[in-house]
Amino acid sequence: MIEIHPAQRRGTANFDWLFSRHTFSFGQYYDPQQNGFSDLRVINEDIVQSGKGFGTHPHRDMEIFTYVIDGALEHKDSMGTGSVIETGDVQLMSAGSGITHSEFNHSEQELVHFLQIWLIPDQKGIQPSYQQSHFSAAEKQGQLRLVISPDGRDGSLSIHQDVQVYAGCFDGDEQTQLVLADKRYVFVHMVRGSLTVSGTVLNAGDGARIRDENLISFGQGQNAEVLVFDLRPFELAGA
Repeated sequence: MIEIHPAQRRGTANFDWLFSRHTFSFGQYYDPQQNGFSDLRVINEDIVQSGKGFGTHPHRDMEIFTYVIDGALEHKDSMGTGSVIETGDVQLMSAGSGITHSEFNHSEQELVHFLQIWLIPDQKGIQPSYQQSHFSAAEKQGQLRLVISPDGRDGSLSIHQDVQVYAGCFDGDEQTQLVLADKRYVFVHMVRGSLTVSGTVLNAGDGARIRDENLISFGQGQNAEVLVFDLRPFELAGA
């Protein structure tokens, strides 16, 4: 079963320096039907003006990852990490027992466009940590590239939760399938373009909850980029 959450139904926040779209309830946006899905709690699509960004602020007990679509994002945190996250990079921060960080557009001329995604960890109070890797366009073209997993296999980043995250790019006749274990949930987020997912066309910004499926097909892409979350089968309250 596939349930579509259209891009136009997302919440928005619009400031002088930031335009943000919220797939799930976040900040001033609240929808009792969109409080997350399984361990997936936040998908925010952010566009930040040149030289602007999020000042130092705290997090705890959350797995937070950033997926840069265009531009470059500068990160600093209380662990002493300083990095620039560029297009094709995936950054994963385990906030654990507590961390502060800031994120700014690294450019003084160009916008930065990225996704920030939160997942609930499988335990509280862990030691905070930071990871970052680059996944080239070639690794994702015509296939689903594993970018996050519990065990860090195949060069993916290691997360404190039973979730696999895949990134893929599809155009024209390119197609693939994802085989799932019994009773798994899947969330699909369209980063850009359009893609047919198990017979349903998804467009940029659309999300899809998928339940009770063991095989999901991807194809007929038009400049498509997609994130796919293989999740534990349970529902958050109100989701």
